[in-house]
Amino acid sequence: MSETPSLSRIAYILTLIGGILLVILGLISLVGFFDFGGPFLRWGWGYGYFAYSGIIAIICGIIALIGAKLVATLVWAIVLIVVGIIGGGIGGMLVILGGIIGLVVVLSKKA
Repeated sequence: MSETPSLSRIAYILTLIGGILLVILGLISLVGFFDFGGPFLRWGWGYGYFAYSGIIAIICGIIALIGAKLVATLVWAIVLIVVGIIGGGIGGMLVILGGIIGLVVVLSKKA
């Protein structure tokens, strides 16, 4: 029989994959001048816009990778939701989803 993974494990995996995607797509955005950010990174036009979105995505990805193990704690679940919103894109959505699942795990333990 196969084991069903716990919700905290699913949140960890989603956050880890989202963080990896944020870093990879941020590097591609920084080097290749493509925009994989989201609607949240509309700070300017031209070259600087793409450079800033890539740097922000890389920073958010690193924070998501660091916080992936701690997604089942209240503070880190909230931090990861905010990081996912700022990071944007598909990686940010996975980080948000992992943070929400981590938040559900934390709140269900307290009840």
